[in-house]
Amino acid sequence: MAAYGKSDHVGEESAIKGKPFTAPADASTIDKVAALIGANNIDVRVVDTGEDARRIVLGLIPEGAEVHSGKSKTLQDIGLFQDLFESGRFNSVRAQYVNMDRQTQSREIRKLSAAPDYMVGSLHAVTQSGDLVVTSASASQLGAYASGAGRLILVVGSQKIVRDLDEVMERIEKVVFPYEDAMVRQTPGCRGAIPRPQRPPTRPPWPPAPPNRRCTPRPAACRCR
Repeated sequence: MAAYGKSDHVGEESAIKGKPFTAPADASTIDKVAALIGANNIDVRVVDTGEDARRIVLGLIPEGAEVHSGKSKTLQDIGLFQDLFESGRFNSVRAQYVNMDRQTQSREIRKLSAAPDYMVGSLHAVTQSGDLVVTSASASQLGAYASGAGRLILVVGSQKIVRDLDEVMERIEKVVFPYEDAMVRQTPGCRGAIPRPQRPPTRPPWPPAPPNRRCTPRPAACRCR
């Protein structure tokens, strides 16, 4: 999870500075959340700025590797989207399927986007208990996020840390939904708004991973003070 310094506002919040859920979290909250996420075998990196996060992510992905992502505003703001999908240095899944025929090659498109070697993206909220929350109008990236990708790298600003699921839904309603809805309305061929988000069912907290569990941390993530 990439949390940025106080001078860095990236993602959908960049257009609404000063509104609720846009201020960076304090250092003690970041440390607490990072420890909880790390207890679930997620590799958490600490960075100070979006540019630091960009350098770390590029260092995690070999040149020429197969990479996919949704069109994340966070990745665009720090230049990662351009690095991964427009520089020609990586095998971009997006660059492949945008040139494919959705009528005759839908199966190939679906398989390409569901299981890339590297999936890079962001989240819409992180709770202080360590829950990672993402919303999606199409759900097209969720399979790769959950299990399909070989490696998952998430870049997330510390301003996305909230207390609980109630604040998750409030942040989505006040910050995420208006931005995403406006983006959808600007897309040629889209006639209406995206559906309003629904609250996920409450679940008990995940138990921490056993200390002697031997496995390689699968997702890579970044965060900063």
